[in-house]
Amino acid sequence: MAKSKSTTTSWIVTGLGAAVTGIGATVLGGTALGAGVVGFGLAHITLGVLDMYRPTIRKNS
Repeated sequence: MAKSKSTTTSWIVTGLGAAVTGIGATVLGGTALGAGVVGFGLAHITLGVLDMYRPTIRKNS
């Protein structure tokens, strides 16, 4: 069950990063603010994907 929640969180972070990247590219494209928003979105996509492949550590207590 913990794996499912972890994967769901990773997908949410990745999806939000894609949405922010799209908004930055279309609405704010061509400006310095747009470039910053696109970079922020791409960082979230990268972190979300990396989080999907991160091994989970389970403690049996």
